[in-house]
Amino acid sequence: MQKLIRSLSQKFISFFGLAPLNQISFGLSRFVYPSGKILIQNYLEQNLWNNPRYTEYDRLARFSKSVYTNNGADGIIAEIFRRIDTTNRYFIEFGAHSIRNNTTNLLLNNWSGLWLEGSANAVKKLNKNLQFLIEENKLKIHNAFITAENIEELFAKHEVPESFDLLSVDIDGNDYWVWRAIKNYKPRVVVIEYNALFPSDQKWVMKYNPNHQWDGSSYFGASLKSLELLAKEKGYVLVGCDFTGTNAYFVTEEYSDKFSGPFTSEFHYEEPRYFLNNEPGHPPGFGPFLNI
Repeated sequence: MQKLIRSLSQKFISFFGLAPLNQISFGLSRFVYPSGKILIQNYLEQNLWNNPRYTEYDRLARFSKSVYTNNGADGIIAEIFRRIDTTNRYFIEFGAHSIRNNTTNLLLNNWSGLWLEGSANAVKKLNKNLQFLIEENKLKIHNAFITAENIEELFAKHEVPESFDLLSVDIDGNDYWVWRAIKNYKPRVVVIEYNALFPSDQKWVMKYNPNHQWDGSSYFGASLKSLELLAKEKGYVLVGCDFTGTNAYFVTEEYSDKFSGPFTSEFHYEEPRYFLNNEPGHPPGFGPFLNI
C-alpha cells in the first residue's frame, strides 16, 4: 500500500508540473504543464519571495539560485562568501555522486577541491567527463566509502589543507558522525544535509553504523537541532537553511555578525519541501570552458 501511495503521489506531482521555478530552478521538467508552472510560481512568490520572513537582509533563503544544484545552494553559497570573503577557494564534498552537487558551480569560479564518492561507477563517469579539470589540478575525485574512522586519513592522503573555505557533507546517513570525527581540519563554511522530518526543537541522530547505506527512506542523518548543538561544540553557528528543507549552513563563530541570529534551529528551520527538488528539463552537463 505504501508503495502504491508513493507511486500515485509521484504521478500527481509530475502531472501538475511540481518542478522548481523562479530563482530556485532554471528550467522545467518535461512533464510540466502551464497550470503547474503557475501553481509553483505563485507558491514561491507567496511563501518565499514576498514573505517578510525572507525579505530581511540577512536571510539566506532569499538568495536561492541553482546552477548545478537543485535546491538553491549555488546562490546561498555565493552569498555566504560575498559576506565573509574567500581565502584559498578550496572545497571538499563527499557524497558527490554526479555534477549535480553543491560544489560544481564553484569550479566555474576559479575554485579547486576534492570530491569523495562511494560509488565506483559514479567516480568512473566523473573521471571521464571531468578529465580536463583533473589534468589542470583543479579537481581530485576519489572513490571511498566514508566513515568516521577513515575521514581524516582520506584528508591526509589527499593533502587537504588544515584550513579551507568549504566542506559539503551529503552521505545520506552518518553525516553527523563524520563531521563530528573531523578534528584536525577547520573549514570556514560547512554545508550539511539535515533530516527535516523532525521539528526544529527535536534532538535526533541516526545511530552510527559504519556500513550504513541509505534505503531511500526518512531514516538518515540528524535533525537540525542536533546539528546545531554539534556545530556549537565545534565552534560554528547555524546561519540558515535552504527553502527546500535540504541543507543547513554553518560558519565559524568569528563571522556570526554577518548573519541573522539567534543561531538556533528554531529560528532557521525550514520544513521539507522536496517537491521543489525535481530535475529541470535539460539534464546537467559539464565540459571545458573559458572565463571570458
